[in-house]
Amino acid sequence: MLTARTIDPADPMKVALMSCAHTHAAGYASQLEARADVDLVAADPDGYGDVRGVRVVPTYDAAWNAWAEGPDAIVVTSANAHHKDLVLEAARRGVHVLCEKPLATNLPDAEAMVEACREAGVVLMTAFPVHFAPEVKALRTAITDGTLGEVIGLTGTNNGKLPAGRDWFTDVELAGGGAMVDHTVHLAEILDSVFGPPATVHAVTNRILYAERAGEGAETGGLVTLTYDTAGSRIVATIDCSWSLPADAPTWGGLRLQALGTGGQLQIDAFAQHVGGHDQWLAYGTNTDARLLDAFLGAVREGRAVDPTGEVGLRTVRVVAAAQESVRTGQPVALAGA
Repeated sequence: MLTARTIDPADPMKVALMSCAHTHAAGYASQLEARADVDLVAADPDGYGDVRGVRVVPTYDAAWNAWAEGPDAIVVTSANAHHKDLVLEAARRGVHVLCEKPLATNLPDAEAMVEACREAGVVLMTAFPVHFAPEVKALRTAITDGTLGEVIGLTGTNNGKLPAGRDWFTDVELAGGGAMVDHTVHLAEILDSVFGPPATVHAVTNRILYAERAGEGAETGGLVTLTYDTAGSRIVATIDCSWSLPADAPTWGGLRLQALGTGGQLQIDAFAQHVGGHDQWLAYGTNTDARLLDAFLGAVREGRAVDPTGEVGLRTVRVVAAAQESVRTGQPVALAGA
């Protein structure tokens, strides 16, 4: 197996965007193409055709072979079920990886991906842009420095539109599930960055909204309840995860998290900075995609792990897998080792 390649600081980093299937692909491509320190190629094997202004090739093989020595790094923005093969191939080639979340559609695949990258000595980072939002940083700080006193509970919402134009999001085989899979991981990662893994996971789901538009078996609404054991006390957190916004909403959705403690409470809205009205939405402020890519490219050049790592992505897959088991059994699920 190859070891991770070294990159001359004077040379642009050769980056392949693997697939245009994910809705974040266009944003990542725009950010990367604008950088003088990146040479970008995008693979579009599914023919979406909506990532423009960059060099696009029709197959993964063409992206792997776009440079004589191959890419230095890849950004995986395929359907979730295809993450594993792309990441394992990158590890085999000694290529660094930024992979969309959820890291995989099941726990064994996620574990295999993390282990392969560890053995190959390549950076594996999970694409959680909201990790870099100033509001999220402020919340983490307020919890960890004791500003809120003893934290008692947290309530989070990650609601959005049912994905349109990317039908794989509602295909259980390709996505790994429905709204619970799509919208649990962001908040699970934020909670993980403060409290570590949860002790238990309890979840319920339904298909009350937009069932006629969702794939067979894909939940469109859900509630995940997590418990965390910290410093002798138990904290309860809830995640409201759904595709509940109307199709004509001015934006895709949003992410909010409220923490309640004995010394006060703090609520964040990661996408509050915008100008808009009934059918208009113009965001401003921090570009979290840009911060995510800055962190990844820096990690690759310096050969070091940067949060959210592949291990972080693996832990959020464990949360989703436990939530799915809880839905099947109707009982809370204890996470091993928590």
